Amino acid sequence: MSDIAVFGGGCFWCYEAIFSRLRGVESAVSGYAGGVAEKAKYDYVSMGKTGHAEVVQITFDPSIISYHQLLDIFFHVHDPTQMNQQGADVGTQYRSVIFYTTLAQKEAAETMIAELNTSGEFREPIATVVEPLDQFYTAESYHQQYFDLNPDAPYCSVVIQPKVAKFLERYKDLT
Repeated sequence: MSDIAVFGGGCFWCYEAIFSRLRGVESAVSGYAGGVAEKAKYDYVSMGKTGHAEVVQITFDPSIISYHQLLDIFFHVHDPTQMNQQGADVGTQYRSVIFYTTLAQKEAAETMIAELNTSGEFREPIATVVEPLDQFYTAESYHQQYFDLNPDAPYCSVVIQPKVAKFLERYKDLT
């Protein structure tokens, strides 16, 4: 039986490229969540007008990969200490956020944040927010599998490729 995880922490192209490479992940879909508008479209979300975050919705088999493992990857493939920013991507649409679908997911996320804050692994406190998932909106088709379809695009080669390489090195046993 599949489960769903929804994470945001910068550009959704990065997260889709990373999470889609994991064993047990059935799909990783770029989209939007957490906003106030009834519909989410890239033109408005990217300007910060809707309150949505760029996210990836991950459908996974928990008998192969756990939610805890997905959380661990999430926290280590971006800087969870930055508020509303990842590198040059600035705005609430790039916030570090976990949208939970169950109370167990909420508790797991909050526990991991507390553990990371006390571990000293990060120099600053975790800025990631944990919110209930109200609605997920699938991003436009040209955003789906963007990295895989456009590996030579400047953003892909300069920003995403190094993140994917770092991820593959650290989590090779899960790919």
